[in-house]
Order: sequence, then structure tokens, then C-alpha cells
Amino acid sequence: MQTSNELSAIRATIDKFFTGMHTGDVDRLRHAFHPDAYLFGYYKGSFSRLSLDDWMEEVRSEPKPSESNEPFDMRIVATDVTGKVATVKTATLYLGLRFTDYLTLAQFDDGWKIINKAYHHD
Repeated sequence: MQTSNELSAIRATIDKFFTGMHTGDVDRLRHAFHPDAYLFGYYKGSFSRLSLDDWMEEVRSEPKPSESNEPFDMRIVATDVTGKVATVKTATLYLGLRFTDYLTLAQFDDGWKIINKAYHHD
């Protein structure tokens, strides 16, 4: 059973993810993700698999949406919690592309962390 405290804590992690993406703040993103997280998905038609460190380098090298006046258009679509694991589906605008992300989270002693990200963009 999900409690409002669990949902609030998960939302706080997702907010770090959203803000980190929009501002290009890799330190904020690192606080949202478990250090061993991997990202899998389709980017411009090709399948991609990245470690968190490799993805941080990509984010660091990309233009920051907040500096290019891209609107902040990121939201949670659905959340499902079972015990100490959760999935969150998000819809995000990032560098002009609309992404759907499926984020898997786990609860650790220091809070909820994203342990996997699967994504696709239109």
C-alpha cells in the first residue's frame, strides 16, 4: 500500500530528475539516480545503452534547455509502488524532443533512487 509520504518522497526524486534535465545540472541528476543505474532506449531510431556516468557526460555536453528558453514541460503520467520498488512513467520535453520515460526506483536508506531508465521519443 502506498502512503502519501512514500509518494511525496518519490515525487521529490522525480523533481530532481526533471530540474536536473531542464537545467543540465548533473549534480542534481546524480542525487536522483543510483550510481549503478543504466539507461536504455531509442534515440533518433537507434537503440542506446548508457551507464549513468556516460549519460552524465552527454547531459553535460548538451545545450541546457533552461538557457535556450525551452519551456519546462515535464510531468508524471503514472506511478505504481509495491513495497520498496516503484515505477514512474513521465512525459518530458528535452531539446525539442518529446520523451516518454519509464523510471524504475528503489528505496534505500538515503531515500528513493532511480535505478533504471527506459525511454523513447517521438
